[in-house]
Amino acid sequence: MRRNFKDLSAPEVLALAISLEEEDARIFREFARLLRGNFPKAAASLDEMQAQEDGHRHRLIELFRKKFGEEIPLVRRHDVRGFVRRDPVQALRIPSAQAIRKQVALMELETARFYEKAAQQATDAESRQLLGDLALEERKHEETSATFDPSRQPESEREEEARTSRQLFVLQVVQPGLAGLMDGSVSTLAPLFASAFATHDSWDAFLVGTAASVGAGISMGFAEALSDDGSLTGRGRPLLRGLVCGLMTFVGGIGHALPYLIPHFGLATTIATVVVAFELLAIAWIRNRYMDTPFLSAAFQVVVGGVIVLLSGILIGSS
Repeated sequence: MRRNFKDLSAPEVLALAISLEEEDARIFREFARLLRGNFPKAAASLDEMQAQEDGHRHRLIELFRKKFGEEIPLVRRHDVRGFVRRDPVQALRIPSAQAIRKQVALMELETARFYEKAAQQATDAESRQLLGDLALEERKHEETSATFDPSRQPESEREEEARTSRQLFVLQVVQPGLAGLMDGSVSTLAPLFASAFATHDSWDAFLVGTAASVGAGISMGFAEALSDDGSLTGRGRPLLRGLVCGLMTFVGGIGHALPYLIPHFGLATTIATVVVAFELLAIAWIRNRYMDTPFLSAAFQVVVGGVIVLLSGILIGSS
């Protein structure tokens, strides 16, 4: 049964404080681990805060040992009413620097309020002094966590984190998405136009194009997800990369298959050819925007490859 804070005895208040410091130190350690590879300065701040939380725990244990002996009762946050539930680190959908900053600020604010309340409730001078000091230190931690906010960081740190975030976005989203879009846009051209020019039937061409797009999407999605787990390369979660790659492969293929829903074969083929041109230009733009590839060079590479595959499909279908 959960109890009210005011009903806790003095030993239980100290035991709860010890439990809170242990939990916070573990969470800060895990947050630092998650950020260390991409945000080393934020991770270093969390390491320092974690060491300070351990120091708080030692001071609390020393006070408890002095006043109440060696046996510390088991009292945790979920045993007391009024505490905000803290989800485990794994519950963060995206353990980004911004999400971690917000979580740390909330944690330190709640802990500071706890110490202020505990100090008011303490009946001896030594406990009141320690709890009051810890409340002030937790308030400083809250201020430190607020400096994690990009708007309050030095310009150089903001630029560094922005650059790192862009690199992560490119690695985890743009690269698998671009690989899928290129494969879907190019690899499905030959079967689609081969079927179209072999049968001159729009519906048959649409079915072949859709099947090729679905098959390519599934294949590329599995290939990307199984390529690596992202732990060494920093490329993020395999499931996310696989979904992005598979979806973009399907989009790249279905784009020039949809015009064949038009019954008129000539009109459908003309529209499909125009769609292919826009797809290839879009790929060139993405490579220029995120991969720093000169646009003309990217367009030339993509267009030449796409035209070769397109012509091969038309020649095979017309033979």
